[in-house]
Amino acid sequence: MKLTLLIFTLSLFTTSFGQSKEYTKMLSEYYNDFPTVTIEEASNILKTNEAIFLDIREESEFNVSHIKYARRMNPDGSGMKSLKGIDKSTQIIVYCSIGARSQSYGEMLTKKGYTNVHNMYGGLFHWANSNLPVVDIYNQATKNVHGYNLNWGKWLNKNAVY
Repeated sequence: MKLTLLIFTLSLFTTSFGQSKEYTKMLSEYYNDFPTVTIEEASNILKTNEAIFLDIREESEFNVSHIKYARRMNPDGSGMKSLKGIDKSTQIIVYCSIGARSQSYGEMLTKKGYTNVHNMYGGLFHWANSNLPVVDIYNQATKNVHGYNLNWGKWLNKNAVY
């Protein structure tokens, strides 16, 4: 009975977090000590509407799917003027496909004086792999996620589009 419970718990843990050991290893190559939030924390924050979510991907990626209410920002930092007027202490959660582009963007925000910026660990791929909701450009629920390219799309469990 204890063994069955342990196996069930481990399988629940790995499927609920949607990350393989290979994915976790790959992520460790891209992350530094920039502050992160887990997808679970981000999901809870989204429900409270107490943060701004910034999607740091290309328009074609955002159009396929994104976290509801997220604002798309250009990965190169252009267009930051649209954040003018937002209090610098506002909680901001940045994300991209896996978290590399959003980490860089978060660092740019910090250099501009924003003090409460967090990168969503694992990015939208981890979010989608954990079956958390995404919407398309028409704000309709979708299971599709833009895979960026075939090399990166392999980290999506299903429904990768290009």
